[in-house]
Amino acid sequence: MAARIAAAARQAASFSRMSTPKPSTQASHLICRRGLAGAADHHGPPRVNFWQDPLNPSKWKEEHFVIVTLSGWGLLFFGGYKFFTRGKGKKEEKLPETSH
Repeated sequence: MAARIAAAARQAASFSRMSTPKPSTQASHLICRRGLAGAADHHGPPRVNFWQDPLNPSKWKEEHFVIVTLSGWGLLFFGGYKFFTRGKGKKEEKLPETSH
């Protein structure tokens, strides 16, 4: 019985040595990685909403700049489309008037 217990202990010890992580992988767990946490660090002038300074796009917040730019391009394309296709889509035929 003692032999079986000793064999089981040796097997458990060898298994635990095989399953422990190597020192190089342990070191990678200790390295502090910030990932995308640096996005909150402010560098440069503070950003403002586009309606607070409408004539200076370099101070706008990024999402406001994207919204205003895409809206402007959309209005430009839609306005050009309406300008160049006006009167071509609708053709109304006048019915001849009949007199009785």
